[in-house]
Amino acid sequence: MLKGVHLTLLVGPVVPVPVPQVVLDALTQVEVVQPDEAAGAFTLEFTLSVQSPLHTLFLLSGGGVVPLLRVIVVVTVNGMPQVLIDGVVTKTQVMPGADQRHAKLQVSGDDLTTVMQKLEFSGLDGLPYPAMPAEAIVVLLLAKYAFLGIVPLVIPSVAIDVPIPTEHIPTQQGTDLEYIRLLASRVGYVFYLDPGPAPGMTTAYWGPKIKVGVPQPALNGDMDAIGNVESLSFSYDGNARTLPIVYLQNLQTKVPLPLPIPDVGPLNPPLGLIDPPPQKTRPLPETAKYSPVRALLLGMAEAAKSGDTVTGHGSLDVTRYGRVLKSRQLVGVRGVGPAFDGLHYVSEVRHTIKRGEYKQSFSLSRKGLISTLPLVPP
Repeated sequence: MLKGVHLTLLVGPVVPVPVPQVVLDALTQVEVVQPDEAAGAFTLEFTLSVQSPLHTLFLLSGGGVVPLLRVIVVVTVNGMPQVLIDGVVTKTQVMPGADQRHAKLQVSGDDLTTVMQKLEFSGLDGLPYPAMPAEAIVVLLLAKYAFLGIVPLVIPSVAIDVPIPTEHIPTQQGTDLEYIRLLASRVGYVFYLDPGPAPGMTTAYWGPKIKVGVPQPALNGDMDAIGNVESLSFSYDGNARTLPIVYLQNLQTKVPLPLPIPDVGPLNPPLGLIDPPPQKTRPLPETAKYSPVRALLLGMAEAAKSGDTVTGHGSLDVTRYGRVLKSRQLVGVRGVGPAFDGLHYVSEVRHTIKRGEYKQSFSLSRKGLISTLPLVPP
């Protein structure tokens, strides 16, 4: 690999271990996708002899005979290790190689959310959770995956809704992953697995999409010698936002009262000065039959889904950037013009690692034009 970049690959059932050097020598490409809210994914490509036993191992795991073949990819850049993915093999494919004595083996998989989709609870067999708010249900569901090193990080919602058993008892529908994401969507939250900080550990985050914190080193566009990106482009859509309207029913008159819910939150501040108001509304008439707390939570959830007006896409060489760009964090942008300079939220990162090359492609987003900061930190 490149100077200053070291790749570590761990494979094994349940508890992965570092692979021998012969396996690393056969590895030709690693691709890891880290999206904002969806599950992370990985693809490993090997060039192997047609007689190699690795064919049988990975093919059995992809076919389900080996129930849980875990893969962890760790990259170290300038002495700083970063866990890119902690996942499970779901598919393998053998393709022709460069000659008749070699074949290309492609191993694909997703992060540990795959394990959370094994069992389904629906209909009359759904598990009840009496007098338990969504936060408590999520912690209880995640506790069963502690053997995989998954540690829950649950942020309480603004208004915790504790259901009264005589009125309503929450019942699980679908798999653990589907139900956790359903509970998150009801309060405008997100759920994802963040691998690391150590190999074998994963943080299960259930909470608001956080767009505050210390930004990563700036992406420098057209800035001559200090430019550190290969490509960077932005677009603006002023019609992306909507304003949800919930209905609160008056107990005396039984008349629903409409209430607009703006997208205003301390953890999701506007990163641009010029942010146009929503161009259209979205009524939610079904909220009239809910309690005021639940109706407000659903309104906040819809407001949080309001689209960002500014989106960006680009690519970079990690060795020139000097570190690994992380998703779900802020990053500064310079040299693309006053309309788009400033802080942006990294919504997706794709890692592509080959022998002698480490590149990333990324997607950025924010609400509003013109930076709220007078100076973008380098």
